[in-house]
Amino acid sequence: MNKEVIVTTANEVPGRKVVEVLGIARGNTVRARNIGRDIGAGFKNIVGGEVRTYTDMTSNARDEAFNRMVNQAIDMGADAIIGMRFMTSMIMQGASEMLAYGTAVKIK
Repeated sequence: MNKEVIVTTANEVPGRKVVEVLGIARGNTVRARNIGRDIGAGFKNIVGGEVRTYTDMTSNARDEAFNRMVNQAIDMGADAIIGMRFMTSMIMQGASEMLAYGTAVKIK
């Protein structure tokens, strides 16, 4: 099944009308740091600048959480997700959750 779901941070889809609210669609992933990244980040902390390995890890986590949210919305029969947001939280020392969530809706 290859269904396209509109995803927006707005509370509506321009030119479309929400006809049914299906509920909250969410997707999450938990990622942990590793010793190799921490050593590299320690050196970068001394000289300053972007810690690219953490940037990449965060970006990948965001993509995974987003894709899981969209897949859940598809399973719910949604045409769109409105009010989409990202949230992070620390699960334990060195491990964080990335959560993507929004309201799954039917539109016409």
